[in-house]
Amino acid sequence: MIIGNKALSDGKTYVMAIINLTPDSFYDKSRCAQKDVLRRVERAVEDGADIIDVGAQSTRPGYTEIPAAEEIKRFSGAVRDIKKNFDVPLSVDTYFSESARVALDLGADMINDVWGLTHDEGMAKAIASYGASVCIMHNSVKPLEGDIWGPITKFLSSSVRLALDSGIERDRICLDGGVGFAKNREQNLELVRGYARLKKLGYPLLLGTSRKSLFGGDVEGRLSQTLETTRAAARDGIMIVRVHDVKENVEAIKSVKEERK
Repeated sequence: MIIGNKALSDGKTYVMAIINLTPDSFYDKSRCAQKDVLRRVERAVEDGADIIDVGAQSTRPGYTEIPAAEEIKRFSGAVRDIKKNFDVPLSVDTYFSESARVALDLGADMINDVWGLTHDEGMAKAIASYGASVCIMHNSVKPLEGDIWGPITKFLSSSVRLALDSGIERDRICLDGGVGFAKNREQNLELVRGYARLKKLGYPLLLGTSRKSLFGGDVEGRLSQTLETTRAAARDGIMIVRVHDVKENVEAIKSVKEERK
């Protein structure tokens, strides 16, 4: 996969650092004020982050949607400053094509769409027009029932066809099974345990489990379980893990490399 001018290697697991420009993200320690963005990104890069993912709208359960204009207001300065000061691939988490175009104008390299190009009919064309990369995540208006693998693979396959038909390059697409979205706890656990099954779709995978509620308990106590899923992802050749705790997840990936020696 290519993000910006960086080609990611098959079989290697990369760390995507979460930078939340929101006042209501489910993990309060991930929230970042505008004045702290460069410091937070600098620490993430020093800790080993390969990609930065900026989000200006919380998508936690029960979130209140903000319009594209407010989202753009939140992320514009951060995206501009990050691209000016760091040579690191930058992803922006949005499902609005208006927001995506502004982010890409400001230099973002990838759009991370939690609705897999289905929420805004202009999204795929917007991404394609900039030659940008995309992460296509599974989501659903109604919670899944029964078998999860059929609906997830059908949705992702359909979104990939939309991406390709719109002109997004094949080597700029990755897929996300959508842990925590439209699935109950048992379904999320099933998805995580069998995540490598999605590799049959033929695209690199991104896994986002960081401190999510499927692990149970309080958000503060979910790091160890997150690291277990990161190690599993590294063993299975999942390309990207999206995380809050960069240093710890980088070390978890390194520990898998040591196992193989």
